[in-house]
Amino acid sequence: MGALAAAIAIGLAALGAGLGNGMIVSKTVEGIARQPELRGALQGTMFIGVALVEAIPIIAAVIAFMVM
Repeated sequence: MGALAAAIAIGLAALGAGLGNGMIVSKTVEGIARQPELRGALQGTMFIGVALVEAIPIIAAVIAFMVM
């Protein structure tokens, strides 16, 4: 039962991260389309945001393995 719970937790964390990354990238592309001169600043902010969002599934995986 613990393995199933861990798999569900990791899967939901990955799903949330995927949706979050998609939203971050789409808004960045939208911002670059509106103001191309801010491309560098927007991309830097996007990469920081993506890195923060990707930390969540990693933390979820660690917690899931600790609970098992």
